Amino acid sequence: MPTNAAFKDTPIIVGVTGGIASYKSCTLVSRLAQAGADVTVLMTESATRFVGPVTFEALSGNHVYTSPWEHAPSHDPQHVALARRARAIVVAPCTMHCLARLAAGMADDVVTLALSAADRSQTPVLLAPAMNASMWAQPSNQRNIATLCGDGYRLIGPDEGWQACRTSGKGRMSEPDAIFEALRESIA
Repeated sequence: MPTNAAFKDTPIIVGVTGGIASYKSCTLVSRLAQAGADVTVLMTESATRFVGPVTFEALSGNHVYTSPWEHAPSHDPQHVALARRARAIVVAPCTMHCLARLAAGMADDVVTLALSAADRSQTPVLLAPAMNASMWAQPSNQRNIATLCGDGYRLIGPDEGWQACRTSGKGRMSEPDAIFEALRESIA
């Protein structure tokens, strides 16, 4: 079992969006929970088509939020309460669609809504992009990434390697260990 004092009782949000790499997020959530973090998973509707919320509930030991209409136990609206409580937030995988919506300031699902309520000067927000190499290279995607970096988001990856589309290239989500270490460094 990984032990890491940096994560002991630390509230971490893991946002999961709808990409095949969401299976890797299971390992990330498990590692964080084993290290003592208090992990809350937020999933877009499309993410639930790849990995079920029950899997993340079992791995995190906490309720998984899949809708902006669910209520967190607080006097604040769910997205505000969750974002205020978090010591760090990571979106893994962060799809091209999610990157575009964040860059445009859209907040219409549970993941982007919580991110919109996060104070990035207090709470580091890490994005782990995952997409096909052609999607990664799109000029619109590169503009969105530049906007998000300028807005204070931090990218982890993407890496180069084998992709679900049966090609190899840049766009592969970073491995859970690399994301875990980036989170640890962000809260140190």
